[in-house]
Amino acid sequence: MIHQEPFVRVVKRTAISKRKVMLFRLIALAGALLAGALLVALLGYDPIQMYSDMVSGALGNSLLAVNRKGVLAFSTSSQATLKIATLLLVTALGLTMAFKMRFWNIGGEGQILVGAISCSYIAIHYGEVWPQWLLLLVMFVVSCIGGGLYGLLPALFKARWGTNETLFTLMLNYIAIHFITYLQYQPTWQIPGTTFPKIRDFAASTRLPMVLGVHVGWIIALLLAVLVYLYFAKTKQGYEVSVVGESANTARYAGMNVSRIILRTMFISGAICGFAGFMQVSGADGSLTTDTASGAGFTSITVAWLSGMNPLLMIIYSIFIAILARGAGRIQTTMGIPKSAADMLIGIILFFMLGVEFFINYRLIFRAGRRGEEAKAV
Repeated sequence: MIHQEPFVRVVKRTAISKRKVMLFRLIALAGALLAGALLVALLGYDPIQMYSDMVSGALGNSLLAVNRKGVLAFSTSSQATLKIATLLLVTALGLTMAFKMRFWNIGGEGQILVGAISCSYIAIHYGEVWPQWLLLLVMFVVSCIGGGLYGLLPALFKARWGTNETLFTLMLNYIAIHFITYLQYQPTWQIPGTTFPKIRDFAASTRLPMVLGVHVGWIIALLLAVLVYLYFAKTKQGYEVSVVGESANTARYAGMNVSRIILRTMFISGAICGFAGFMQVSGADGSLTTDTASGAGFTSITVAWLSGMNPLLMIIYSIFIAILARGAGRIQTTMGIPKSAADMLIGIILFFMLGVEFFINYRLIFRAGRRGEEAKAV
């Protein structure tokens, strides 16, 4: 019996130059923009105006401007975009801690919310009693502890009973969301003198300081990206995370305590996500709602994968996705593009940007057209 070679085979690349990786990504970006333009044109809108409105809606006419008080600050549009990018970046850094060791933490949303709930308790009950420096310090600490413990829970079950961390962390998201709904009906959390199901606004003393019109969290996020990069590149603990991710059996053979590494790393992962919750309620929103995370726990997964788990590249991709999110809202207003079409546009762009990773890591080998001809590779 003659076995015919498949028409196409997928082969993992052994090596690829940085120049070729950059070329692939530029091609993917160009393809994404062209596909998005085609979609918009088919719907009867002007693609050039659409992309122009998206950029201006996300960044404004200028990145920096003098505000009404005569102080240099980010433009109003840029401020909103930077707040989104900050939340995405910090959450992606937290998730990457787990992803590096192949622990699929899909619970970033819940860990953000638990961190936000923890520091909101301090803000609501002690916001008008303690001095600002003490309030912010305690809010920071309890948000990290709350998010860390929430991340530690699925790690304990994984290490002890081998449970599926993907489902476990995913289900924990909904518990956190509904717990906030429960808090909205608690008299001590509501606006004094009302029974409306809304958590009260925080006192001014619980708010993070502003830098160029945006809460100081955006600077902390940049520093955190550098720290996480150094953690993986320069520390023993970061090396252990990478080894566990490559092969847990190899890590055990090398004398590493895999269970302890999983527990430690998931606590750090949840703590960073919890810190993102602190920045959101104390810096961006000034209160706690069921929309505090705004889907960042899921969107940040895309940021982490697009960057190839590189903390420094996450800075770029966080800003990129924040621009897309803000820009999509702008074109709905200025051009009347339906929300479904705007969401589809974002999906197309992200599909191309994620899809190119396949061609960076693998190549396609096509069957030769005639006998003796070498197979052509793409």
